[in-house]
Amino acid sequence: MESTQGEVLDIFTRTRALLTGHFVLRSGLHSGHYFQCAQVCQHMDAVERLSQLLLEKVRSEGWVFTTVLAPAMGGLVMGQEVARQAKARYIFCEKENNVLVMRRGFTLAPGERVLVVEDVVTRGGRVIECLNIIRKAGGTPAGVAMLVDRSSGAVRFDAPSVSLLELSFPTYPADAVPEALARIPVEKPGS
Repeated sequence: MESTQGEVLDIFTRTRALLTGHFVLRSGLHSGHYFQCAQVCQHMDAVERLSQLLLEKVRSEGWVFTTVLAPAMGGLVMGQEVARQAKARYIFCEKENNVLVMRRGFTLAPGERVLVVEDVVTRGGRVIECLNIIRKAGGTPAGVAMLVDRSSGAVRFDAPSVSLLELSFPTYPADAVPEALARIPVEKPGS
């Protein structure tokens, strides 16, 4: 395991953000593991370090951006800290009728280069919504920066992406949950 991934996994373990049990993910899939990034976000030293590592990865790719966009709820804290460290503008999307939208007077200038920052990605639905919002608003996606890619690199976007941690915990549709997992009471901790 790459040393950065080891450090990131250690932060998630230390802050009790990596949970085991039986969980229903935002995607509706079931899993024996859950990343509760809100637990990490209680510890500003961890937020600062994870954002620093993520920004280093983004910069190593040579991406140029002036704005960071994060989807609510999960990406809010990390997106703001990445923007602070990068001295970039920070905006966010939030749910309206279960669809992400830009509100609160946020706009993008034509061609404005925007970095999407998300905490955990399983199938990438919220990231795709953000990329579409950026384009519809006239901006240009600079890339996608994720703390955790639960697909272990399988999820693809129409913009370049990086993650600090790539893991592939098995996920299951509701009608195909293994018996051992089904015996554990199900939790839906929130995304």
